[in-house]
Amino acid sequence: MRKFIILAGAILILGAVNFSIWQKENLLANGRIVLLELAPVDPRSLMQGDYMALRFRIVNDAFGSRDKSTLSDGRIVVALNDKGVGQFKRFEDGTPLAAGEALLRYRVRDNNVKFATNAFFFQEGHGQYYQRARYGEFRVSEKGDLLLTALRGENLEPLGPEEKKKTS
Repeated sequence: MRKFIILAGAILILGAVNFSIWQKENLLANGRIVLLELAPVDPRSLMQGDYMALRFRIVNDAFGSRDKSTLSDGRIVVALNDKGVGQFKRFEDGTPLAAGEALLRYRVRDNNVKFATNAFFFQEGHGQYYQRARYGEFRVSEKGDLLLTALRGENLEPLGPEEKKKTS
């Protein structure tokens, strides 16, 4: 009986992990691309080893100087311009989305508002490719779940070593 419980537990855990992987893969394949402008960060903390600390301007636009200790997780509505760059429009209020709008889920952790992540990880030694980053590229589900997939430059050009090889 004990072996059966261990086996059933292992199957449940593997099932949950594989379902989570499937969800992320589905989001990568079918998610809507939304770009969010990066907020300036302290240049001394911009590059920290093999990751870049990220902040998004939309946090300032949506929450301003509000006391973040009273906030809870939620979703906002962004209006997308013709290039896919999102601008804060309103907090989700149940109103159906108009064309050109998208939901974005945010989480509040340690009195900080996060959209998917607060860091972009890259291969060690590749930091120079991302120093010009001005936008984060996300794949977004209809429910507002986000997955950071890339960083883009001032003219929305993709950044990274693969892109440098393509343009050389």
